[in-house]
Amino acid sequence: MIVRTTLALCAALALLTSNSAMAQPSKNRVVRIAELEIDPAQLDAYKAFLAEEIEASVRLEPGVLSLSAVSIKGSPTRIRILEIYADQAGYEAHLLTPHFLKYKNGTASMVKSLTLLETDPIKLCTKADCG
Repeated sequence: MIVRTTLALCAALALLTSNSAMAQPSKNRVVRIAELEIDPAQLDAYKAFLAEEIEASVRLEPGVLSLSAVSIKGSPTRIRILEIYADQAGYEAHLLTPHFLKYKNGTASMVKSLTLLETDPIKLCTKADCG
């Protein structure tokens, strides 16, 4: 069930990303899935931090191609984030930005668990570059 949910998440979020850089070959892309469990009492505050971080990262960082966050239907504290970076350097640069560090430090007490799944991209495609 969890594997099916994660695969469905990846497929759905990949369709929602719309960055022309996605049309470039995906062999160097870094694609990760973050699976988080958030403290229910702090969920609204967590979501505010997350939204601010995602918006800043996509707007300001050339190495961040896409960041998309969802919660599992019926389980709002179970957050999944699909992260797509141009390459390893883009990912590493992202980790050092002020907006990511603000998110990471500000949410540390809110996150009950975090699992980072490394992936091998097969085909990254959006309506903008594959349709």
